[in-house]
Amino acid sequence: MTVDPRRALAEFLRTRRTRVRPQDVGLEPGPRRRVAGLRREELALLAGVSSDYYQRMEQGRDVRPSDQVLDAIAGALNFSAEETRHLHGLAAAARTPNRPAHAYPPEAVPVTTLRLLAATTSPALVVGRFLDVLAWNPLAGALLGAFTELPRAERNLLAMLLRPEADQACPERSGTVAELTAMLRTQVAAEPGHPRAVELVGELAVRSAEFAALWARHDVEDTTRGRMRVEHPRVGELNLDWDAYPMPGAPGPVLVVYTAEPGSLDDERLQLLAGTLEASGHSATMR
Repeated sequence: MTVDPRRALAEFLRTRRTRVRPQDVGLEPGPRRRVAGLRREELALLAGVSSDYYQRMEQGRDVRPSDQVLDAIAGALNFSAEETRHLHGLAAAARTPNRPAHAYPPEAVPVTTLRLLAATTSPALVVGRFLDVLAWNPLAGALLGAFTELPRAERNLLAMLLRPEADQACPERSGTVAELTAMLRTQVAAEPGHPRAVELVGELAVRSAEFAALWARHDVEDTTRGRMRVEHPRVGELNLDWDAYPMPGAPGPVLVVYTAEPGSLDDERLQLLAGTLEASGHSATMR
């Protein structure tokens, strides 16, 4: 994992430059191209900066690009809004690479949020900024299955989907893993030296070649809603929508709630799953 903000900025720019084809930005590819995507000189020309200045950025040297230069580079590379925000965040961190040591208190779930979890009839869980599952209600526990029995340090959504057996329960696992990795990249960029971020990325990269390849792509996402398909051993296939709600206070954990279209087959199966919980008398919110 790259902790040096200047190197992180350099790697992000390099991966994005090599993905843009010359014809995508109105340039002739020409014969004998030896590089994937744009050359540094071509990108510098499109962005209106000197080739030497841009090269120093990709080399991770001590440069302090202005917001105007960053916006020009983002425009030349056809960045999305999320990618542009990420670029500005990396550049801001690179301007002050030697930041003072920071204390990182453990992520906690307020008592009031635990009450909300217990009162919510849909599957709901609290997810930390690095995708650690901090708490869940009974229906979410039934949805997650054996994952809830893992030690606290191993309860991570991305780590769960990188397990070999995850393909059976989550048919669209690979796409979800790519999305979660991009979401994790966005969070790590905000706190590159966070001990949990360093530990998690290091462990996943060693354990999973799939994650290592995705992490090297430097994709970023700030997704707040989506759709999940689950093959549940008790009730069969479930297609659920999910929404993430930020909790009050500083950036950190979010409340994730899964719902189904009322009256749909997915809704019926979700109610059936809830019925199995009532029959077993399991009603405690876990953390």
